[in-house]
Amino acid sequence: MESAISKTRLPSLSQLRAFAAVAEYRHFRDAAAAIGMSQPALSGAVAALEEALDAQLVERTTRKVIITPLGERVAQHARGVLSGLHALTDEVEASRRPFTGPLHLGVIPTVAPYLLPVVFRLVRDRYPELELNVHEERTPQLLDGLGSGRLDVLLLALPGGRGTADIPLYDEDFVLVTPPDHPLAGRADVPRDMLLDLEVLLLEEGHCLRDQVLDLCREVPGGTRAAGLPTLVQLVAGGLGVTLLPATALDVETSRSPQLAVARFAAPAPGRRIGLSHRPASARTPEYHRLATALREALRPLPVRITD
Repeated sequence: MESAISKTRLPSLSQLRAFAAVAEYRHFRDAAAAIGMSQPALSGAVAALEEALDAQLVERTTRKVIITPLGERVAQHARGVLSGLHALTDEVEASRRPFTGPLHLGVIPTVAPYLLPVVFRLVRDRYPELELNVHEERTPQLLDGLGSGRLDVLLLALPGGRGTADIPLYDEDFVLVTPPDHPLAGRADVPRDMLLDLEVLLLEEGHCLRDQVLDLCREVPGGTRAAGLPTLVQLVAGGLGVTLLPATALDVETSRSPQLAVARFAAPAPGRRIGLSHRPASARTPEYHRLATALREALRPLPVRITD
């Protein structure tokens, strides 16, 4: 035997919209005027809905409109469907407006403490509708998150990774940090090849800064490692060797201890380039370029060279 469900056809949005208006106004003429339909069209839409559902929703009399008990429940569902549709279209429309909704930003640990205050102030002042979610992770994890869609855009040392689109922000020099009694302490013209003769302390594996420093020098004997830059400079203060810091980290990290001195390299100094990385096919690519332009201006007070 054919079930009742098989006889039911899915109603159209225009039918639901017409019936929801009738249920609200309890008058065909008023309901038609409220949604911009003619009264015959609205009556036809309600009748078509009843036919599609094979159920009576409205009792029609000469004096008033009565909604049946089933009609009241259908009207509630109709309002929910129409509300959900409006929410859907509003969300899509919002996605077309730049700097609205959630944005998941991945940042490497050797950038996060020094740049995030600038980033958050920029977002707060210029993009109040942007919901910025920051994820501080090492480079391999950030690239995995970008590829999986967990992250939207990365702030890291460039090049970002295979298959990413990169937007440069600035270049910064590396600065040599030593104990105060080190022979190079205070010098402003250290040749970069002298790094080959120094015991340079390194970050743990997974930090891109570690790889960049290894391109310049040898590892410290004994394999001393640090999880972050604060630990690294404290090892230097303890007389265990020297290390390289990015210029943006220098003031913050060397202020932690008086047992540190700074030496600068002769030009051209070694350094790194920092920028944004994103998926090339991202629909938000124009937004990332606009964000990069704003970030360059906001970062000009830092000891960096903006890449225009």
